[in-house]
Amino acid sequence: MGQIITQVDAFNNTPFAGNPAAICVLPTPQDERWMQNVAQEMNLSETAFLVRQDDGFNLRWFTPTVEVPLCGHATLASAHVLWSEGHLSVNEAARFYTKSGVLIAKLQGEWIELDFPVNHSQATVAPQELKAALGVPYKSVFLNSLGYLVELASEDLVRQIQPNFQILKTLPTSEIIVTSLTNPDSEYDFVSRFFAPGLGVDEDPVTGAAHCCLAPFWRDRLHKDEFLAYQASSRGGVVKVYYDGGDRVFLSGQAVTVMRGELITA
Repeated sequence: MGQIITQVDAFNNTPFAGNPAAICVLPTPQDERWMQNVAQEMNLSETAFLVRQDDGFNLRWFTPTVEVPLCGHATLASAHVLWSEGHLSVNEAARFYTKSGVLIAKLQGEWIELDFPVNHSQATVAPQELKAALGVPYKSVFLNSLGYLVELASEDLVRQIQPNFQILKTLPTSEIIVTSLTNPDSEYDFVSRFFAPGLGVDEDPVTGAAHCCLAPFWRDRLHKDEFLAYQASSRGGVVKVYYDGGDRVFLSGQAVTVMRGELITA
């Protein structure tokens, strides 16, 4: 039998929504070139590779073009696969050893809770090209290790924005979170989108790592610890966020398996 690969839609509970990720639970480690080739073949925003070790799993994430140091939706999808395919019992926490440290996932009813590092943002002077790339006015611009965090004036602007990706690629960092408060009648606290053309992903459907930045940003402004967030890509996704001001952010989402197949070439 060849290598099994499972496609999971993360941060939603229905197929063909949320953020798709491909998950490979490997019997033995593989070299980076092979993993990058598989990720390019899958052509999803992330393909994750897991190898069991001691009390957990080594976990790495690849876009179609590069390896990334942290990915929320593919971690959530990985935990879903470990439980649903019998690699772990449902009452066991999933422990992942990654380039961003140890990450923990726990099954909480129908939701999967991720324990992730917080990512603080600092106010910055944005390059002039950023305004041209976004094509809409913005209230404020911040910078963190993921990229720019741009606050827009309304949910409508976040939903309607159509960035110029060619200009984005010329910026010092081409990864951009845009966010705003939601409209008054919304069930959500804030809305966002994430663009990452420099990583080979023009728009990521739902981004856990972005919510590690958004959690402290909105806690400072809304003065509360718990949020229900919506990422307003065309596929859309829901993220529960808990952040109490410490060094960890707790993100919760749902996931559903949509495809399972076999890689028949090495």
